[in-house]
Amino acid sequence: MPCLHTTLGQKLKSELGIILPHEHVFVDLRTPDQHGYGQAEAEEVIRLMSPELERARAAGISAIVECSPEGVGRRVDILKAVSAATQYPLIVPTGIYREPWVPSWAYQFSEAELQAWMRSELLDGIKGTGVKAGFIKLSAGDEGLTPVETKILRAAVSAAASCQAVIASHTVRGRVVKDQLDILETCGYRAERFIWVHAHIEPDFQLNLTAARRGAWIEYDAIGSVDPGDDYFIERLLKLLEAGFADQVLLSQDRGWYDPAQPGGGSPQPYTYLLETFLPKLRSAGMSESTIHKLVCENPYRAFSRD
Repeated sequence: MPCLHTTLGQKLKSELGIILPHEHVFVDLRTPDQHGYGQAEAEEVIRLMSPELERARAAGISAIVECSPEGVGRRVDILKAVSAATQYPLIVPTGIYREPWVPSWAYQFSEAELQAWMRSELLDGIKGTGVKAGFIKLSAGDEGLTPVETKILRAAVSAAASCQAVIASHTVRGRVVKDQLDILETCGYRAERFIWVHAHIEPDFQLNLTAARRGAWIEYDAIGSVDPGDDYFIERLLKLLEAGFADQVLLSQDRGWYDPAQPGGGSPQPYTYLLETFLPKLRSAGMSESTIHKLVCENPYRAFSRD
């Protein structure tokens, strides 16, 4: 039976409601070679982020996908501590971010070694935490895949295919997504198990449609940002639905988070904008409750669940 693998163990669809597919609880956007990278005390992260997770729960959000892979300060031990303190389920990734955030060891690993590492984190758990990765998170350069990013992607495809995990990739340009999907399909996996993260940044909406026609998930995940603003997202979303892709759309905010580069972890952004502001605008635009339920409950569960 399909389930989500979370910091609180397996979760079935019947246990969950609204799921945010792209948020952060802890992330460090400095490169791994910088002093203090990824360093924080779990108690301080709990202090700052627990109230935000409690607000999310009170708003009706049942789980959050935490999208910080290796390269941007992944700390699954801290995420587990925050989750345990709040009894709030988080879905955490294996995988590696793009250059120049790729950690030095990833350059040395072969494709087979990277595949074995990701597969182990998906099936056996992330070392020292007992938490199984729920998905694979990658990224790609804006101008195209570099050799190491290509190696990581190929390894990720093999690891994901072994257990039907989804691959989510921070990719800004549609032409780069095309290259990623070509590699994925050449390696024998399905575009239906690929999420185009930040698809809204691509200025050419036709490239969103092209990826959707191939089967990929289209994720609009900066909802609540001043730029591009809600009207932009609503227009794109309605076009996708009109084109028949309601079953392939994910909505999120890319919010949170504790930032160890900032004093006291910075000032997190609430996870509640989507529910409190954006969904009422969709209702005003005539969207049905059944479609909204599909977008915020059914789709994220289908995207991230696996047997």
